[in-house]
Amino acid sequence: MLVTSGKLSSNLKVLRMSKFLFSLVVGALLISALTATAETKPNIVFIFVDDMGWGDVGCYGNDFIDTPNIDQLAKDGMRFTDFYAAGAVCSPTRCAMQSGQNQARIGITDFIPGHWRPYERVVTPQTTMALPLETVTVAESLKAAGYRTGYVGKWHLGRGDMFGPQKQGYDFAAEINGPHLPGKFRVSGRKDLQPEPDQFRTDFEADLCTTFISESKDQPFFLMLSPFAVHIPLGGKSEKVEKYKKRALETGREYPHPIYASLVEEVDDQVGRIVAELDRQGLTENTMVVFTSDNGGLNRRYDYREHADDLVSDLAPLKGEKGSLHEGGIRVPLIVKYPAGIKPETVCAEPTITYDFYPTFVEAAKGSLPENQVIDGRSLLPLFSDPASRLDRGALFWHYPHYHHDRPASAIRERDWKLIEYLDGSGDVEIYHIANDIGEENNLREEKKGRVADLKQKLNAWRISVNARKPVPNIHHNAERAPEWWSLIWGVPIKSDERTRFPQTEKDL
Repeated sequence: MLVTSGKLSSNLKVLRMSKFLFSLVVGALLISALTATAETKPNIVFIFVDDMGWGDVGCYGNDFIDTPNIDQLAKDGMRFTDFYAAGAVCSPTRCAMQSGQNQARIGITDFIPGHWRPYERVVTPQTTMALPLETVTVAESLKAAGYRTGYVGKWHLGRGDMFGPQKQGYDFAAEINGPHLPGKFRVSGRKDLQPEPDQFRTDFEADLCTTFISESKDQPFFLMLSPFAVHIPLGGKSEKVEKYKKRALETGREYPHPIYASLVEEVDDQVGRIVAELDRQGLTENTMVVFTSDNGGLNRRYDYREHADDLVSDLAPLKGEKGSLHEGGIRVPLIVKYPAGIKPETVCAEPTITYDFYPTFVEAAKGSLPENQVIDGRSLLPLFSDPASRLDRGALFWHYPHYHHDRPASAIRERDWKLIEYLDGSGDVEIYHIANDIGEENNLREEKKGRVADLKQKLNAWRISVNARKPVPNIHHNAERAPEWWSLIWGVPIKSDERTRFPQTEKDL
């Protein structure tokens, strides 16, 4: 059929007008979608494992333990290579997480109640025994932003009935105490909330988490899971333990301990159940899932004579372990899955630390930081969108003035350099170009005297600024008895052969 030029012109005008109107509609829908995304507050699930080492999962190089769910988090989100726990043991890092501050400001510098070495060269400071109630916690800041808050697992920041999570901004609080195996753990102060007689602790914790997610799906929520795994005393499910015993025999591997490996897999199962529940409730796209550890892994457990009596895990290539300011004691995994803000399979090498979570979560929630409380952390949101960017921060600091698996020390990492200064009166200093020496094998103290002086000055200035408590000379120093560990609670020496030994699997109950 022939079309006249007039009709053609008219049809073209109609077509152009249709395209214009279509573009307006599409544009409006896009703007509406972007506005809705910008105004939506993400749910936040924070998984805070106890004593998990930097290399304990597959996406960080472990080829012995099965961690498919944690590895999938990394595939779906961002893996941090240079993330640090704020402390070398649990309570200090937990303090930093809840407060957004370096724990030296509050004085929780050791696990509560801490160790006692009465005959060592120095007397170490007493740690603050609870997170002060006047501290505005991350949960309280998120509650103010309209979030329902939940806590499941280990607390270790003061006596539960006075300083537990229910006193620190958590709407739902299940503070769980006791080791891993059935019948050995209980929810503090909650007779209405107890495990089944044959229930393993990680399963019970996962049950509480999935129930919280289901009950909170209609409002923004913040859930913190703090499992006791993978902390000693080791205890695992029989079938998992047997699997790793067999794998150890087949591979000739001494590390990790088969029961420790089973605990890591139990944590992976927890992650899988939480992710599945988020999917089931249709919450995946708008939920930030964060996975990390409260300090580095444990290589060996020591008795009061400092003889190893339990082999646990291998921290290689890192030096040191839990209780040390070497990388093995403080460098830990961090994985963040956040479909609305992070591209899959991204890696970030920017040095970051535990107290960065507080401002990150509050900014994501479009909340406000407390006006009268110093926040040492920096929001990680800029790294989510650009993992190659840098945070506006000069250095990271640690202060662990206690004996544990090393001597009392402070440390600073300024970009590629890290310095450890011992506080036991020895004057010992170690400095490493950490970017090229992750194993801290080459102490450059003599070659880099100028940088040593500079970093020591910055470290000391920081200690003064936060009023960090330091050890003092011990007038009762006795070199022969210096290795003795004493109980702060009972006032007697701690002897390894007198400690209660828990069964390793449920078959031993």
